[in-house]
Formats: sequence, C-alpha cells, structure tokens
Amino acid sequence: MKYDIGALLDSGRTGGYQRWLVFLTALTIVFDGIDNQLLGVVIPTVMDEWKVPRSAFAPAVSAGLAGMMVGGALSGMAGDRFGRRRALLTSMALFGATTLAIAGVRNISELAMLRFVAGIGLGGALPNAATLAAEFVSRAGRPMAVTATIVCVPLGGTVAGLLGNRLLGTTDWRMLFVAGGAAPLLAAAVLWRALPESPRFLARHPSRWPDLARLARRLGHPVTPDATFEDSTERASAGAPLSSLFNPGFRRDTVALWFSFSSCLLAVYLGFSWLPTVLAGAGFSPSVASNGITAFNVGGVIGALASGAIMSRVGSRPAMLTMAVLAIAGAFTLSQMTISTTVPLAPIMIMLTITGGLINAIQTTMYALATNVYPSAVRATGVGAATAFGRTGAILSGYAGPWALSLGGSSSYFTMITVAMTICLLALASVQRHVPGK
Repeated sequence: MKYDIGALLDSGRTGGYQRWLVFLTALTIVFDGIDNQLLGVVIPTVMDEWKVPRSAFAPAVSAGLAGMMVGGALSGMAGDRFGRRRALLTSMALFGATTLAIAGVRNISELAMLRFVAGIGLGGALPNAATLAAEFVSRAGRPMAVTATIVCVPLGGTVAGLLGNRLLGTTDWRMLFVAGGAAPLLAAAVLWRALPESPRFLARHPSRWPDLARLARRLGHPVTPDATFEDSTERASAGAPLSSLFNPGFRRDTVALWFSFSSCLLAVYLGFSWLPTVLAGAGFSPSVASNGITAFNVGGVIGALASGAIMSRVGSRPAMLTMAVLAIAGAFTLSQMTISTTVPLAPIMIMLTITGGLINAIQTTMYALATNVYPSAVRATGVGAATAFGRTGAILSGYAGPWALSLGGSSSYFTMITVAMTICLLALASVQRHVPGK
C-alpha cells in the first residue's frame, strides 16, 4: 500500500516521540553554541597570557567564521544528498575533535587554523539540524520545532559564558576547550544510534522505505511493513543543485534571505566575539565580561522561544519585522549609554539582555522562515546556502568589531549593530514566502 508521508506528517499530531526527536536534534546545537562562543569568552584571558592586543585575534575569529561559511554550504548539499542525520552528526564530530585540539595551541596561527576546521563542523550542523527538526513535525509545528532547535545556539553560548564566569581565573582556559570538545564527541556517538533520519528524506529513497515504515509507526502512523511512499506535499523541486535556488519561483526570496542572514549574523557575532572585550576594555573584570555575553544570550533564548510561539499564531512577517524594529531601538540606546565602571552596571546588563534577546530571536527564527521558503528536496541546500552567505557578515564582524572599538569605543560598536539590524529589517520585509499565521 502506498502512503503519502507528507500528508501523514502534516495532518498528524505532535506526540511525545516527535518532541523527543526535536529535543535530540536541539541537543546537537547546544554543543554547537558552546563551542562556537568559547573563543569569545577566553579572548580577554588569552590576551593577557600571550601579551597581544585584541586586534591580533581578528584572523582567528574570522577563520572560524570562514570555516562556518564553507561548512554551511557543503553540509547543506550533503544533507540533501546523503541524509540530514549523517551530515549533522559528522559535522558534530568534526567540531568536537577540533575544539579539543585547540586546547594545545601555542600561538594565534595555530588557533586560526584549527578554528577554520572547527568552523566547517559548526557551520555544517545548523542547516541540517534545522531541516531535520522541521521534517519530524507537521507544517504547523515547524516554526516552533526549528526555533526550539536553533535557539540552542544562544543557549549554548549562555553555558559557555557561565563556564567562563565560573572557571576563568581559577582554571586554565584550555580546560574549557577540553570539555567543549570531548562532550560533543561523546554525544555524537550516542546520537548515531538514537537519532533517526528525516522521514521526508527517507521517502525519496525506495531502498530506505522499510526504515521509513518503522519510523512512521513510531511517529504514530499505522503503516504496513511493506508500505511504499510518496511526498505529494513537497514536489516543487526534483533535486538539490545550488542553481535551483535562483529559479524564478525562489530568486527573490533567496536573495532577501541571504541579505537578512548576513546582516543579522554581523550583529550577532559582533556580540558573540567582541562583547566580552568591550566590557573588559571598559574596566570590568573577566567574570563581568562573561556575564555580559551570558545576558546577551539569555535574552536570546527567551526571545526566540517567545517569537516562535508568536510566529505560529500571527505569522513570521509581523513578528520578525516588529522584533527587528525593537532591536534597532535597543542597539541605538546602547550606543548612547556610557559603558564604564563609573556608572551602574544593572542598566547596561538589562539593555544587553533585551537587545541580545531581540537580535538572537530574529536570527533563530530566520531558520524557520528558510525552511518554509524551500521544499524538502532542496531544503537543506537552501538553508545551508543562506547560512553560508550569512557568514560573510559574521566574517566581517572579526574585523569590524576592533575597527569600531578603535574608532569610537562602545558608541561606534553599538552604532554598527544598529546599522546591521536596519539592513536586516529591509531584507526581511522583502521576503515573499513568510510563514503564514493561523
């Protein structure tokens, strides 16, 4: 008997097993977020140990982001061709192994080389995790499932900041990289057996239909063991070449997504990579600097989960555009504030939490938007390409952060974030296939 897996998934309820699978997928991104932000957490400490200025770390920061650009593009195509699960866990093992190796670096050149390789894994995990989470649940459940997965980037960053706050000053900074590398390696080994492949991917490969029949039954759909499958809900593209993203039906949204990812990632990584340095340069202790990036990320976790729920009700256009306007206002307010030990710390942390929450919320919900734009056959490629192009903004942050700080201190730094989010607002307004509301 032939079953339409797309119709089964989209009409089915989200049960406990689906939520468990989304949780396992999200767990991979917690480790991604930790390893992604460890360098930003330790830069002030390593500056003192190696007696180098903050600008010396720009090549290492940018090398990691360049690796993420390569990883996002290649892993997205690999996910559409070989499977989202395989591409995701391979990426996870790669960034775990290289993060572990960073514990042994002796200079910035070695650090930059290893951060580039780690970046390939870090960048490769995100598009496949977003696609996998989207394809375990119904169409209505996609925004929340994808948001709950990608929000684990700032959640992991929060963990990195808390570890830095607790351990830096009492433990060698290298131990953070030992822990940050070993944990995802162990998790990848466990998830290789526990995490199944995407049902929509399995439906495109007749040799995998027995696997899909078993998975469908676990998802609550009573299919026969000898079932055959189709996916009539997502036939817009028969393959996954990069050029298909520029077909007339996708061209405008592809360009708009690429610029929204790029500008928002510029703002995000200005925070991830340089916010501890901004606070340390203003005279705050390393623990307070770590608390700053923790505040930036905690706001992101709360904001992203709230925005995912709002998107499911009102759609992505009003939700994301409103958040972008508020993020611009928050960054501009920070650019006008005095960041110094001579003023109360609480207002600074409150504004970092609010602004970081809005910026991270926009970034995480962009993945839900991208999975809505593209059909299953090119979904990982489309999300990966948007993420990869977005890394141009992240790479730029490696040089733009020190330049802005040297130009006008924290005022110029937050003004740059304001400009980046204004560009993001205009790009998001240009997307045609926003997630519809109920």
